[in-house]
Amino acid sequence: MRKAVGILAAVSLTLGLLAGCGSSSNESSAKEPSSGTSTNTSDNKPTSDTAKQKVTLTYMASQDWIKDSEMQLAKKFEEQTGIHIDYQIVPADQYQNLLKVKLNSKEAPDIFGGQDGKFDLGPLYDVEKNAVDLTAEEWTKRENKLFLEQATWNDKVYALTIWDPTYDYYVVYNKQIFEKLGLNVPTSYSEFLAVCEAIKQSGVTPIYEPVSDGWHHVLWFPSIGPKFEEANPGLVDKLNKNEIKSVDVPIMEQALTQFNELVKKGYMGESYFSNTFADTEKNMAGGKFAMTVHNLGLPQTIEAAFPETKADQFGYFPIPLVDNQLMNIAPAAPSKFIYTGSKHIEEAKKYFQFLTQQENLQYFLDNEPRFLALNFDGINGSFTPEQQKFFDTYGAKQGSGLQMTAKYVNPQWMDIGKDMSAMISGAMEPKDILKNMDKRREEQAKAAKDSAWQ
Repeated sequence: MRKAVGILAAVSLTLGLLAGCGSSSNESSAKEPSSGTSTNTSDNKPTSDTAKQKVTLTYMASQDWIKDSEMQLAKKFEEQTGIHIDYQIVPADQYQNLLKVKLNSKEAPDIFGGQDGKFDLGPLYDVEKNAVDLTAEEWTKRENKLFLEQATWNDKVYALTIWDPTYDYYVVYNKQIFEKLGLNVPTSYSEFLAVCEAIKQSGVTPIYEPVSDGWHHVLWFPSIGPKFEEANPGLVDKLNKNEIKSVDVPIMEQALTQFNELVKKGYMGESYFSNTFADTEKNMAGGKFAMTVHNLGLPQTIEAAFPETKADQFGYFPIPLVDNQLMNIAPAAPSKFIYTGSKHIEEAKKYFQFLTQQENLQYFLDNEPRFLALNFDGINGSFTPEQQKFFDTYGAKQGSGLQMTAKYVNPQWMDIGKDMSAMISGAMEPKDILKNMDKRREEQAKAAKDSAWQ
């Protein structure tokens, strides 16, 4: 297996070029970390055993953002410092609204989770008012610069991101089903339709899609932003300068139309509105579904939960709407912010310092099956043969989704999800979704006093 440094270099190079041109079920069984005082590259170490503090830090996050391995590390942190972490996990479809209420009422938790993004930290969280400046923290010197950029607003770092730089969403498929039916990996949308039809005729549901979570089905659309850009060079730059509207980009309407077609043809079965993201492993292991959109670590979590189903039974390819064959990557991710109104800012900083110690980062990675690497220097990751095959096949042409490259898209993710649900229910047309997207972008831009919208 190859070290993670290879893919990190590819990610860094690709995003550097892009800049020039314009949530799991936590079923991993993490082992207890050692409780001895650890060494750190920083002089800022957690409080020693001889000076434990009786403090509780409240930490609110959306469902699936906090991994089991972090919870185990929090226990070790409490043993060393006496500082307890009180997790407050909120369903994904309720989280953003609840966080907004708490921030506006000045009742936010000590630490709050948020989806970072260099265009979104101000409009979404008003970080200059609500989040502590972390620019001077030692760990910022070791974090991947692409991720650090997404946590920065007006040249100040406001969030800690501990995430997998390869953690984006692709089609994960059951190779055994494909081989049994004599199917090849599709390289176009028409080929994908033919694959889905053959699988459906065999009695297997082609695609597992959990619409009920509110966010997952949205992945089919913004994630293929690199394809939109390829078909319309300079598109993202024009969107950010308000020189073009989404509704005026035919390929974006085509992508939504094709997603709707997959649903209408029955390729997502009959229970997509009640399917849940948390049940993905169970359903993919059972062989009732042939494909799903997920991250590259899904096969490992399937095998961990259902040992009779081996990880090497699965392969990967990009979401093939509008003939997409580009690999999407995501340097923005769920992140941790310290609330400015907290009475325990220094204790929260100590927790961040603890989590970013080298041995704790390595523990986090080693005990999170869905993560293949981490966005910090010196952390060793590795890839399976199938994952390496995916990188070798698609890694030469990469890009980031609209949620990371276009202004005011990421904050309306759940709203796009509601519109897409309305579309597959027959209440909206694809063009209506794009009109709503443009309207919300304009509202957010004007609220942010964006000069391109003035």
